[in-house]
Amino acid sequence: MSTNTSWHYENFDPTGSAIGYRITRKLDEVQSPFQKIEIFESTDWGNLMLIDGAMMLTTKDNFFYHEMMSHPALFTHARPENVVIIGGGDCGTLREVLKHKGVKKAVQCDIDEQVTRMAEKWFPELCDANDDPRATLLFDDGIAYMKNCEPGSLDVVIVDSTDPVGPAEGLFNKAFFESCFRALKDDGILVQQSESPLMLLSLIKEMRAEMGKAGFTTFQTLPFPQPCYPTGWWSCTLARKGQGFDFRVADARAKDFDTKYYTADAHQGGAVLPPFVAAELDGR
Repeated sequence: MSTNTSWHYENFDPTGSAIGYRITRKLDEVQSPFQKIEIFESTDWGNLMLIDGAMMLTTKDNFFYHEMMSHPALFTHARPENVVIIGGGDCGTLREVLKHKGVKKAVQCDIDEQVTRMAEKWFPELCDANDDPRATLLFDDGIAYMKNCEPGSLDVVIVDSTDPVGPAEGLFNKAFFESCFRALKDDGILVQQSESPLMLLSLIKEMRAEMGKAGFTTFQTLPFPQPCYPTGWWSCTLARKGQGFDFRVADARAKDFDTKYYTADAHQGGAVLPPFVAAELDGR
């Protein structure tokens, strides 16, 4: 192993744990009006993106997150045509959404343009769909965007945010979820990244409670592996105005695009929560 290596560690106080990566050099750094974005080259995980010192993605494992934030909702909604992604500046979720040929329009609204510019430079594979004519990239306040959306105009809203601090803090409360509820059609689905079900289960419960206060009546939390995030086990939570999540399993099995992790079986398996998680989330 080259001697020109060092280790970068991220300490994560809420879980009392840390994760480290062997890196060879810093590739880039920018201080935007909102946050500090850094790119590192690693020996085994490809490139790493950090925002304010927190790991956002690696070349090696980002597919878990991007696929699970998009495909479960899009294969549950009967006919997803109009999709909005709040956050998601690295563009990986947008790429997965636009693999669905039935999607007619996908708007990505991230407050920080520099995240997208860094992704285009250092994670170009995530930005393959940026020039898709169905895609619109906005750099604006996602909270304000959802507040101003036409009522009943959207099929799916995906909240691809960082942890609920800093610019993302307002994306985890009743007021924001009310905006999403109002903008969604009667059969619409909201998806929110929901942190670690192992160590941050109380946050998931609180988030689902806030969604309920906003009017959503049905919830589904899907855990999935995410090695670069605290505990290595992450989740997304779906919320719906109506009852039930009618997963289009046949369509998922017959999908005409490639995925690295998501399959119909992975989707169905993820919907069966471990007993300790199910016990905590029962009824909400």
